[in-house]
Amino acid sequence: MKKKLLGLAIVASSLSFAQDKTESTASALRFGLKAGLNLSSINADGFKGKAGIYGGIFANIPVGSSVSVQPEVLYNNAGAKVEDMSDVKLNLDYISVPIMIQYNIMPELYLEAGPQFSVAINKEVKTDAGSADVKDLFRNFDFGVGLGAGYYFTNNIGITARYTAGLIDISHNNPNEFIRSQVFQVGLACKF
Repeated sequence: MKKKLLGLAIVASSLSFAQDKTESTASALRFGLKAGLNLSSINADGFKGKAGIYGGIFANIPVGSSVSVQPEVLYNNAGAKVEDMSDVKLNLDYISVPIMIQYNIMPELYLEAGPQFSVAINKEVKTDAGSADVKDLFRNFDFGVGLGAGYYFTNNIGITARYTAGLIDISHNNPNEFIRSQVFQVGLACKF
């Protein structure tokens, strides 16, 4: 009987602590905007990196005193340049949904890691003379893993950096090459 009472007391205290913790962290839920510069490339022969932009919204959800989950919805202008032709660009535009687990080293500095799911909204080769659709050459979906860091100068404004490595073949009907994307992002974040 004493063991049962002790067990119930431990469970009750754990639940009340969890409820207090949930209430205090739920009130710290923050939403925000982020935008910046993409430096992207693909690992195919004859291509090099190109600059693009990204931007979107996020929610920062604390799950502990130093850990939070940050789902995002971003527009990503990725792709690559053709190596010997600086005016020829492969534009791969995505709607990306990264889900980052963030660990605060200090209140204003964090490290993050997590998966990123992306759906293509535009696939084209662009030159000075015009553009051509290459939707049959690339898949509509990309999946990668991101690693990054961020620093908030104030409670609301910070800088972010992230590298996302693609893990799946984004080429379509190309059995000779396993083409992956890679993107380095740097930008600003603003929490509300």
